[in-house]
Amino acid sequence: MDTLKISIVSLLVAFIIVWLAMPRVLPILHRLHFGQAIREEGPQSHMKKSGTPTMGGLVIQGAVLIAVVIISLFTKKWDFFPLIVMVAFGAIGFIDDFIKVSKKHNLGLRAWQKLVLQFVAALAVALYAAWTPAIGTELVIPFMGTTVDFGIWYVPFTFFAVVAVTNAVNLTDGLDGLASGVTAIVCLFFLAMSVALNQVSTAVFSGAVIGACLGFLRYNSNPAEIFMGDTGSMALGGAVIVMAIITRMQIFVLIAGLLYVIEALSVVIQVGYFKLTHGKRFFKMAPIHHHFELKGWSETRVVTVFWIVTAVFVALAFLCL
Repeated sequence: MDTLKISIVSLLVAFIIVWLAMPRVLPILHRLHFGQAIREEGPQSHMKKSGTPTMGGLVIQGAVLIAVVIISLFTKKWDFFPLIVMVAFGAIGFIDDFIKVSKKHNLGLRAWQKLVLQFVAALAVALYAAWTPAIGTELVIPFMGTTVDFGIWYVPFTFFAVVAVTNAVNLTDGLDGLASGVTAIVCLFFLAMSVALNQVSTAVFSGAVIGACLGFLRYNSNPAEIFMGDTGSMALGGAVIVMAIITRMQIFVLIAGLLYVIEALSVVIQVGYFKLTHGKRFFKMAPIHHHFELKGWSETRVVTVFWIVTAVFVALAFLCL
């Protein structure tokens, strides 16, 4: 079976697992009172979502793990690196979510605590990638059609990329179906690259992540029955960046995942402008998806438009090869 077919099977397995598992997980989360606390400064239309079960990212991670293990048993090709990265960042998100649901408010880990955990994980990922011959310190450069060795700059560059992407994906998770849909589309790029490079294990992992995201959309599309929480968004951020690292395409995240960049930049701009102008706001609210909501767009419209824009960015990434 060729790499593309194997990745599609992985996608379908993960999709089916999420689709079948979620109806059994939802009642458990309800019984445990693991409901989402909505921040008061957010859009008022979101207040009705308070109490919706969260930490659905556990199902996403579980589906990816199971799918990858099952397919790997048949392919006899094992690579635990992407799974470890996904679970490591998912664990950081889980701690954050657990604090929130146990204390019944929207404040989990302190910013410095979350950053310390992310820094440790990101440094470990960057060092492992640099020292692993199958990955190394070379990166594919857009439009050049070749790789460039970053040498000693590889570790700090990849460290920054890991922290930036995981947080950017986390910020994108603010509307029903937004993060899962956008991530599924972005991962299509890295799935295609894995297939083109004949990296079977990475293709299997990419397919599983896409399948899990699509399965999750069945329950997370508006109106959402469950949220992925930081458990899911941090795990997906880790999944996206580790695909980029293995295919040596960290730079291409800036293109295929440009929506993540825009979401993160909108927060940086908002905070910076607020401080410089002593209280004025550049956007009606950040991240930018809330800005469009407050301009009168329906939540469904914002999500749909952002999916379309992401598909365009992914197409641009292919043109940059």
